[in-house]
Amino acid sequence: MRARLLAALLLVVAGLVAVPSSAQAANLLTNPGFESGSLTGWTCSGGSVVSSPVRTGSHALNGAVTSSDTAQCSQTVAVQPSTAYTLSAWVRGSYVYLGVTGGASTWTPSASSYTQLTVSFTTSASQTSAQIYLHGWYGQPAYQADDVNLDGPGGNPPTQGAPSVPGAPSVTSTTNSSIGLSWGASTGTVTGYRVYEGSTVVKTVTGTSTTIDGLGACTSHSYSVAAYNSNGESAKSAVASATTSGCTNTGLPKHALIGYLHASFANGSGYVRMADVPAAWNSINLSFGEPTTATSGDIRFNRCPAAECPNVESDAEFLAAIKAKQAAGKKVLISIGGANGQVQLTSTAARDAFVSSVSAIIDRWGLDGLDIDFEGHSLYLNAGDTDFRNPTTPVIVNLISALKTLKAKYGAGFVLTMAPETFFVQVGYQHYGGSSGGDNRTGSYLPVIHALRDALTVLHVQDYNSGPVMGLDNQYHTMGGADFHIAMTDMIKAGFPVANTGHTFPGLRQDQIAFGLPAAVSAGNGYTAPAAVHQALDCLVKGQNCGGYTLRGGASPSFRGLMTWSINWDKYYNWEFQNSHAPYLAALP
Repeated sequence: MRARLLAALLLVVAGLVAVPSSAQAANLLTNPGFESGSLTGWTCSGGSVVSSPVRTGSHALNGAVTSSDTAQCSQTVAVQPSTAYTLSAWVRGSYVYLGVTGGASTWTPSASSYTQLTVSFTTSASQTSAQIYLHGWYGQPAYQADDVNLDGPGGNPPTQGAPSVPGAPSVTSTTNSSIGLSWGASTGTVTGYRVYEGSTVVKTVTGTSTTIDGLGACTSHSYSVAAYNSNGESAKSAVASATTSGCTNTGLPKHALIGYLHASFANGSGYVRMADVPAAWNSINLSFGEPTTATSGDIRFNRCPAAECPNVESDAEFLAAIKAKQAAGKKVLISIGGANGQVQLTSTAARDAFVSSVSAIIDRWGLDGLDIDFEGHSLYLNAGDTDFRNPTTPVIVNLISALKTLKAKYGAGFVLTMAPETFFVQVGYQHYGGSSGGDNRTGSYLPVIHALRDALTVLHVQDYNSGPVMGLDNQYHTMGGADFHIAMTDMIKAGFPVANTGHTFPGLRQDQIAFGLPAAVSAGNGYTAPAAVHQALDCLVKGQNCGGYTLRGGASPSFRGLMTWSINWDKYYNWEFQNSHAPYLAALP
């Protein structure tokens, strides 16, 4: 929280592996250079054939991307099981993707002239078909592609052929234990459809809709669909994601005011006694719990000494005030980290010490939960750690394990929040620490957020102390105005491709999303005037007054609220933040 402006910007696995059969040089694709003058062999959304610009021959593919369509073109081909293939294409444009449905992919953020993308993959032991695809990204200009090549031995397509790929599924309903889906029918002879979660078949049906039941409450799931007949199975469809209902009510209002309280230091703004925190604050984060050493995992919460905070209350008064706040429906959390509290859980011993010491703090003061405010060098990604869904860096893996243990210990009502800086989240759209030669901390919160997405109460990214950050419109946004908060928050709601990894970070539920602000000009860089904050809220909650920005994630009527650093600074500036924003949040639908 007391963060200075951050500077903006191989894992080698050795051992014996099974060697797949080698692929012979042969392009398996139909109409790979679009020289037929049509899209023969391809299934496209927003695709057409153009005569310029082309790389070779007379024609190329043009993908007309919109704000709601990535203009995907795909083709399904017969392949051989347990066989290595190489897919390549020459592409032109911004954020162009090439890949295999359900498998490997690659992309380029910008290609002003034709540039070759290449990705290799190996079919599974039972795989007989593969769907390859090209697409752009929401809201970008049109892209072009030419000379697409799938190199490898062809499979044995059945006489009658397997069905075509079904249409992308859509979510039709959610309950505490089920998710309803429907999808477009396949062409050809169809015996039925298999619904997959990852590589696991979770339902087999004959129609184009189903309900997946037996799910846990408030859990996130992603599904794809494949059609099959006696001759084989189609490639999988695009993925649809949803979260079951039944999320535990942690007691926060629909739109909450969240603030940090300097409980262990004064920081120039003066000490505020717990009993004197106004009722407008719905969640109070005690700042800070800090480690005895950076790698010990042993967290201590020391109250502000009287020499620094002459008006500090006694421990008994502090505890009584916490209980009074809780009786009034407020939440009181311990926040771990801050600018001076570097926490690196480099070992399982540090992880276990973290769980034990944080539990002791929570139990000592009867707190409602935990806020993670890791800054500086607390989190980073080792070289080669490129899949945020399956991280390997110890400081990431151990933190995830520790937080899951604490959530399990205290139950569903335990409040878990996080306050990363944009550098650790949204900057992952351009640079991801384990996959690039830049700063290995970029995007390093993403695996933690993703692993805890079903346990996370609120993510309030610090929209301050930040350099310019590229949004989903591929424009740089600068802190201090409504536009920055709109663009940064929309990334969390819509999700975004993680740089240089081929993976996309899925958006969070709208009730899990807030954004953070300095309470006043002295509290941090990026102060935003109340009118601009309200403009951002109107856009994010109602879809109104968005300026020139188009929401990729749509409006969020259940947007959780605002966080600020800090309650102390707000008092120092005569409660401008509280008085401006608490009534505005309360008036939102």
